[in-house]
Amino acid sequence: MIVLGIDPGSRRCGYGVVAREGARLTVVESGVLVPGDLPMAQRLGRILDGLDALIARARPLEASVESVFSGASPRSALVLGQARGVALAAAARAGLPVFEYAPSEVKLAFTGNGRAGKDQMLRTARMLLGAAPGLSDEADALAIAVCHLARRAFAVPAAGAGRAAAARAAAARLRPSRRDHRGTP
Repeated sequence: MIVLGIDPGSRRCGYGVVAREGARLTVVESGVLVPGDLPMAQRLGRILDGLDALIARARPLEASVESVFSGASPRSALVLGQARGVALAAAARAGLPVFEYAPSEVKLAFTGNGRAGKDQMLRTARMLLGAAPGLSDEADALAIAVCHLARRAFAVPAAGAGRAAAARAAAARLRPSRRDHRGTP
């Protein structure tokens, strides 16, 4: 099973492609897309192009994206929402099921600490995956992919089922990553 993790951002978009075979995790590819100092629309276009190329190269079966952090300023949340939209569109265009996880859930699954800092995320990526991420965006993206793999509640369908059928079966059997306990219908 190969999963793409995306840590969206308009200035730096981290990505991590992680493969799982049994209990073994392997980094297929990871890095950070840095579109440069351009107007917003052009930065988002470059991120979309980079994610499209990455998906074509790595051929993940599913994508996982970090959800918006609610404590951000309204302007930061808007910009992050636009970058998330690009990440979601790239995955949807490739036909990948997309799963979203809260930052604290990702940190808990990756480090065992839901409030882990950037240094702890980088250290865990080195220790757990043997990766050497240069930026926290890359480590976060790897963590998002690992979190998704940890949350999967089933085995991958047998070989020969085909990529599309395997992806549909995977999406149908996943547990929700969060539940709404507010009681509203």
